[in-house]
Amino acid sequence: FSGKQPKTFKVKVSTMDAEMEFSCEVKWKGKDLFDLVCRTIGLRETWFFGLRYTVKDTYAWLKPDKQVLDQEVPKDSPITFHFLAKFFPEKVEDELVQEITQHLFFLQVKKQILDEEIFCSPEASVLLASYAVQAKYGDYDPNFHKPGFLAQDELLPKRVLMQYQMTPDMWEEKITAWYAEHRNITRDEAEMEYLKIAQDLEMYGVSYFSITQNKRDTELLLGVDAQGLHIYSPNNKLSPNKSFPWSGIRNISYSEKEFTIKPLDKKKEVFKFYSSQLRVNKLVSPNHCPEAERAKEDMERRLFQLQDEARMANEALLRSEETADLLAEKAQIAEEEAKLLAHKAAEAEQERQRLEVTALKTKEEKRLMEQKMREAEQLAVKLVEQSERRLKEADHLKQDLNEAKDAERRAKQKLLEITKTTYPLIAAYSMSSSIRMDFKDSDMKRLSMEIERERLEYMEKSKHLQDQLKELKSEIESLKLEEQQQAGLYSLRSYDIRMILKDHVTLRTGVMMLKIHFAII
Repeated sequence: FSGKQPKTFKVKVSTMDAEMEFSCEVKWKGKDLFDLVCRTIGLRETWFFGLRYTVKDTYAWLKPDKQVLDQEVPKDSPITFHFLAKFFPEKVEDELVQEITQHLFFLQVKKQILDEEIFCSPEASVLLASYAVQAKYGDYDPNFHKPGFLAQDELLPKRVLMQYQMTPDMWEEKITAWYAEHRNITRDEAEMEYLKIAQDLEMYGVSYFSITQNKRDTELLLGVDAQGLHIYSPNNKLSPNKSFPWSGIRNISYSEKEFTIKPLDKKKEVFKFYSSQLRVNKLVSPNHCPEAERAKEDMERRLFQLQDEARMANEALLRSEETADLLAEKAQIAEEEAKLLAHKAAEAEQERQRLEVTALKTKEEKRLMEQKMREAEQLAVKLVEQSERRLKEADHLKQDLNEAKDAERRAKQKLLEITKTTYPLIAAYSMSSSIRMDFKDSDMKRLSMEIERERLEYMEKSKHLQDQLKELKSEIESLKLEEQQQAGLYSLRSYDIRMILKDHVTLRTGVMMLKIHFAII
């Protein structure tokens, strides 16, 4: 091991919006460097682009299948390359997929328009400028985008600015008027709209080379684009004098400064032209095959993809063999878990059924309890009604007692009056026999009978009252017994029952007083 590092060389690659430097090995081919740049910027649509370098009085494209240092690249360090679009799509909206591809095309086409490499009318220039502003600044906001906010931006070709006698403020006003119409358009959408307009311009995607039809003729321009080869006058790059579509070209050959185009139709004349720059002949032929480049890139990418898929399939096969037993074990575990889950599901179903039965029982018990509560309430109401009825009976008994007392008082008063009247007469009769009183026995008997009759009525009423009091006492005792038995169930009516008992006690006290009074009588 010598420990020496392989020799390297420095390169600088400029894209449309960035610069990168790489250290490359001397054995690298053009494809190695190109792929490194594409990976760095995240570009997958590589067939549109190439690495261009400048040599002497013209430019050249780095060949992918040849070592970098074996090509006619500058001997500077670092070697400068420009990463640019080499082929231009005919329909950008259909062919450009990646945002980075679209953005690089937008920047390159915009620069070509501003550098007047692509001719653009003033009206189209203003419209394109409005989309460029939308892509850069987003939606127009008059509070933020004050007059003069575009003063530092290069938006229009100098030819357009000089064509009209307008101030920069006037141009900005025109651009802003269109810019305000692009609200809610994203940057990518604005760039795509820019490219869709630019792709219809006559000079879009055309590379021009100076040629002559013979060694003594005046100079002409050879235009190369995706459609074919075109011959222009030096002062008119818009309308070709003659065109050769790629589909009508049988062969292209060059020898030193002579370039030959052979049409597919052999009856047509072979076209030859000359170029004072030998390098132009080498540059023309690669520009006519973007489809071939794309197909080549696709094939290489597909080859790499198939290789990766084969490698991954092989690894998957090895992994599957190693994990077969593990999968079988997992399958057995899964089966056991399934059985366990089925058993748990059956238990859960039984529990659910039991809960349903319990719920039904609870519902029936609740119904019975509510029925008993209603019966208890009815019984309490009945007791209250009975208590009120007994209170009324007690009031009647009190009234009868008062009437008996009044009768007793009247009897005593009448007896007293009779005694006071009779005793003087008896005394006078005993003291003076000569005095005869017309006092017949019949009157005394009548009076005695009347007194006896009133006494008997009084006694009968008293007995009847005592019987009623006894009956009331018995009923009260029975009610008290029932109240004690139903105390737990009828707690909601306890207050009313206590009031009834209180009234019964009061009534009992009254009965005792009546008994005492009768005893006195």
